[in-house]
Amino acid sequence: MKIAYIYSTMAKTGGTERMITEKANYFSERFGYDVTIITCFQLAKEENFFPLSNKVKQINIEIPFFSQYKYKYPTRLWRKWQMNKLLRKSIIEMVEEVDPDILIGVSRFNADFISSIKCRAKKIIECHEAKYNTIYDASEKRTFLSSLFIKIYRIFYFRAIERNADVVVSLTKDDKKLWKHAKHTVVIPNFSTMPITQYSDCTNKRVIAAGRLAWEKGFGRLIDSWRFVYARHPDWHLDIYGEGHMYNTLQTLIKIYKAKNVYFHSVTSDISQEYATSSICAITSYFEGFSLVLLEAMKHGVPCVAFNCPFGPRNIINDGYDGFLVENGETKLFAERLCRLIEDEELRKQFSKRAIEKATTFDVNIIMDKWKELCVFLVPN
Repeated sequence: MKIAYIYSTMAKTGGTERMITEKANYFSERFGYDVTIITCFQLAKEENFFPLSNKVKQINIEIPFFSQYKYKYPTRLWRKWQMNKLLRKSIIEMVEEVDPDILIGVSRFNADFISSIKCRAKKIIECHEAKYNTIYDASEKRTFLSSLFIKIYRIFYFRAIERNADVVVSLTKDDKKLWKHAKHTVVIPNFSTMPITQYSDCTNKRVIAAGRLAWEKGFGRLIDSWRFVYARHPDWHLDIYGEGHMYNTLQTLIKIYKAKNVYFHSVTSDISQEYATSSICAITSYFEGFSLVLLEAMKHGVPCVAFNCPFGPRNIINDGYDGFLVENGETKLFAERLCRLIEDEELRKQFSKRAIEKATTFDVNIIMDKWKELCVFLVPN
């Protein structure tokens, strides 16, 4: 079985890059598949953030896509058109060269084009976020005309995927329902291969959060909630692990809200140790496809409090049994749930035990067997 992934770059630290790496490695090492990752914008000098197996091939097309931003309008539009033309030509050439049995694209990266490439491969488009959050940044302010353009563009973008992709893979049942016009849809959640060397004993006075410092991760409303928590429990502290463009904005919010004991940390290669030394994990995203941070925390036995945002958390947490789900945006109630766990060590430990049990249902072997079933269904031996 020959599988080819097409993506922008593997030199980033995000969940999508991690999952592509993990699946490619598993396909090649455990199933013996011939796997190639074709990256479009990654330069040869840029290293992958997550290590690929030496059995996985990687081809960097090296399209200088972002060079367009050196120019002003209307020259920038001309350069963008040229880059897109070169990108599509290069992708077609690489697909012809690799000649895979299965071609996998990601919903937010040129999936309309990838799913329509004329080749013998069966095409899978995998989603790493809910459909209505694909190719859309809700934090950006737009004019009426630009919003209208994006709305129309999205209609045609999704229509192309639904007409041409052989399968759309969603992370949750809720998201699957949004792809009702696709030829075939399958739900295959994420997994975590993070090794566990130490479980949380839920005794440290520490709350952890992790993710990109970007609007959608909701760290602003986490800081809003934390000021109420700190007022009642000044001996506890909040550690946020991540990097991104909102760092300065979040620091300003800390000053405005007078939220103390909040500490930011860079991305770490040993996040497992940080989970293990935390007693609660906070997930405040505005939306999630499937929260890897939530799953990783639960694997370590860290009780989680999450906003019930679309769609990930409610597909993992059983509210009041192995964690807390809070109505999306209710920051004071979120603070109350944090305080309840802080004030009840026995409840933390009960949630911890149940969280570990829940995490086993997302075991890598269970999830990758679902991927193998899908591949064999599409390309029978």
